[in-house]
Amino acid sequence: MSEAFSGWGRTAPSVGHPVTATAAAVPDLVRGAGSRGLIARGLGRSYGDPAQNAGGDVLLPLPTEIGEPAADGTVRVSAGTSLHDLMAALLPRGRFVPVTPGTRYVTVGGAIACDVHGKSHHVTGSFGRQVADLDLVLASGETRTVGPDRDPALFWATVGGLGLTGVITAATLRTIPVETAYAEVSTQRLANVDEVLREMREGDAAFTYSVAWIDTMARGAALGRSVLSRGEHATRDRVGGDPLPAPRPPRLAVPLTPPVNLVTPLAVRAFNEAWFRRAPRHRTGEIQSLGQFFHPLDGVAGWNRAYGPRGLVQYQLVVPDDQDAALVGILERIADARLPCFLAVLKRFGPGDPGPLSFPMAGWTLAYDVPADPGLAPLLDALDEQVVGAGGRVYLAKDSRLSPRLLPEMYPRLDEFRAVRERVDPDRVFRSDLSRRLAL
Repeated sequence: MSEAFSGWGRTAPSVGHPVTATAAAVPDLVRGAGSRGLIARGLGRSYGDPAQNAGGDVLLPLPTEIGEPAADGTVRVSAGTSLHDLMAALLPRGRFVPVTPGTRYVTVGGAIACDVHGKSHHVTGSFGRQVADLDLVLASGETRTVGPDRDPALFWATVGGLGLTGVITAATLRTIPVETAYAEVSTQRLANVDEVLREMREGDAAFTYSVAWIDTMARGAALGRSVLSRGEHATRDRVGGDPLPAPRPPRLAVPLTPPVNLVTPLAVRAFNEAWFRRAPRHRTGEIQSLGQFFHPLDGVAGWNRAYGPRGLVQYQLVVPDDQDAALVGILERIADARLPCFLAVLKRFGPGDPGPLSFPMAGWTLAYDVPADPGLAPLLDALDEQVVGAGGRVYLAKDSRLSPRLLPEMYPRLDEFRAVRERVDPDRVFRSDLSRRLAL
């Protein structure tokens, strides 16, 4: 049986062979992989092609398993467990994950393989830093438990390694105590990019969580105008009723892909203007559910379909902390392109993470969603060159079009990753469309 797979952007589908297995059956599955190899796949929320394997096997998520939190707050889970299910199990016990990306519909294995980050990176680092250990099925079929202190080279090559070192079957994760399932949020409306960079640089240290929505269609004196949201976990005395409700499933859905893209310049320009104007100049103490604060788009199932049959591209970049001018230049180029974007966010990263393919570095990260179109390629190619010139990189978990020529410049520790992969998978059992495209 064959099936077409794509990323969340739906821009570069390919046909592979879906396979399912329990954790105990994964070693035999790996040993029996065909000539096109195998890649593990989570819930398909990577925007690009890292979880696709044209002509080869695609391992679908393992069954959900969640253990009881230990006395030290760690919890043992299967790699196929979604963050949604994990949060539903943890919150009634007064625990939460230290790092969550913009959607909770990702698997633990996928979060490790992509080394996802959230609004707290300047405080907590990435998801990989929250992993005490993990079970990894190697190309030989051996299952090995690795961690920061047990074969650290293999562990950190796996964190952010996009599934190319083996199949993660389980992990032990650190969790944090919370009193409620709510956040106390501070919101500011900032007139331009200079204001938001200054406010984040001077004020983010006082908050665990910080993110700025940024209007990438604004130009001139309004370039980079933003709505900055920062917050902390709300205490019980700030919340009425049930303080620890489980996260809810989506209430709305885009059930079908429309024949045309609904994200048009006129509609987005009006939305961005309204969103910016309705934001308070400065408000503190607002109580929001964790879903509302961390995962607002999870309230609409299949929202990516609104971009029509061509899909969307999320281009995410990071530039070093001292490259404000480069970031402004990137925003100027994006604004001059006048492409419709209602979802662009700016965050501040703390120190980089140990994985040779981990995306974060200390500095500024911008994620930019736009409708896919053949005319988009020149803009993204030009942005790649600006990012490299500033000493930055793009996020491989969201990529489907980067030139392999730029990969070593963006990821200078690439040879470390390749050396580990050569050690544990010399025959390249683990392959993906991305690994072939970028010659990983």
